[in-house]
Amino acid sequence: MQTTLRAHAESILQASLAAVQPDAAVRRALSAQSFPGPVTLIAAGKAAWPMAKAAYESPNVRIKRGIVLTKYGHAQGPLGPIVCCEGGHPVPDENSFANTERALRLVENLTAGDTVLFLLSGGGSALFEKPLLPVSQLQAITGQLLACGADIVEINTIRKRLSAVKGGRFAQLCAPAQVFSVVLSDILGDPLDMIASGPAAPDSATCADAQAIAEKYRLDLTPEARDLLRIETPKVLSNVTTQITGSVRELCAAASAACRELGYEPVLLTDRLCCEAREAGSFLASILRTHAGTGRSLAFLAGGETVVHITGSGKGGRNQELALSAAIGLEGLEGAAVFSIGSDGTDGPTDAAGGYTDGSAAAALRSQGISIYQALQNNDAYHALQATGGLLITGPTGTNVNDIAVGLLQK
Repeated sequence: MQTTLRAHAESILQASLAAVQPDAAVRRALSAQSFPGPVTLIAAGKAAWPMAKAAYESPNVRIKRGIVLTKYGHAQGPLGPIVCCEGGHPVPDENSFANTERALRLVENLTAGDTVLFLLSGGGSALFEKPLLPVSQLQAITGQLLACGADIVEINTIRKRLSAVKGGRFAQLCAPAQVFSVVLSDILGDPLDMIASGPAAPDSATCADAQAIAEKYRLDLTPEARDLLRIETPKVLSNVTTQITGSVRELCAAASAACRELGYEPVLLTDRLCCEAREAGSFLASILRTHAGTGRSLAFLAGGETVVHITGSGKGGRNQELALSAAIGLEGLEGAAVFSIGSDGTDGPTDAAGGYTDGSAAAALRSQGISIYQALQNNDAYHALQATGGLLITGPTGTNVNDIAVGLLQK
């Protein structure tokens, strides 16, 4: 392993993640707000706890009661009158549903003088859910969508129509109370109705869109599920005000600044990366090989969210798969590395945030009898990267603004 490059990767990631923490963003969003009546707080998503903490500590918000709905291991302690609950992600479980029922009870019988402070971040689709189908069906459909490589917009278009709270339906349940929504975006382009499936946003997708997705991926749906795809969601919500507090653009800008501090010339390739993880890794490696020997230290950045088609039974995530696939193109290249992480600190069902690889990784794996091709076919990037010390482990970061992949090239 090329230790200087690895140290630079760690430094860039730490600086980038520090710049997109949601607490400061929530404080900014609330600083100019005044809520004369009682405030009920509902925070849902992987960044729900730090967002709720910032709101609870805000001097101009008087929270009467509230609830945090977040992923297992992401709640960090009590917050006064706010109850903290954890549930399943990316596939919702019984705790996800029970926690949502508790949240909905808090918004029953509100008046026009009440305010619901709704703090939303990525992961809310699984963590804030009241299904209109039996749980087994919802889990099966979610599993199919994840396995077939559907992107997050496609997944959420389906989820909205199978839920009593998504696609603007939660905001309808809060009426006549006003809903002030603060959103941390994990969707490319920041479409409000797609972030966590838009519980408090008018739905821009149609029944026809949902049915087309079901056909595209040949989803195995029951007649009951197919009927729900034909029921339209709210298109206008008059009781909602929304502010977006963070996005992958900010993550990319922070990473660029960190690269520049280390002496690299940053080049932003895209903040809308959306392709196969393996292809993204191979592409970054090819860019580095093209520019090798030019006498310049360069950093190529790509923000967004790749997808993985599951073909095996191994362990890993999209960022780990991206990094491992880059190892093939980087083999033997000195002063070059590719790394990629999920900004929430979680990559797939693993304890890693992502992965790192450089020009020495392919030979190191070969010496241990590990085939990169076979590891990728089995979706087992975790164990391959573990063998080279290439796992990037941050723990829960408290934020969630997509992923970032970086290719570093030293002169």
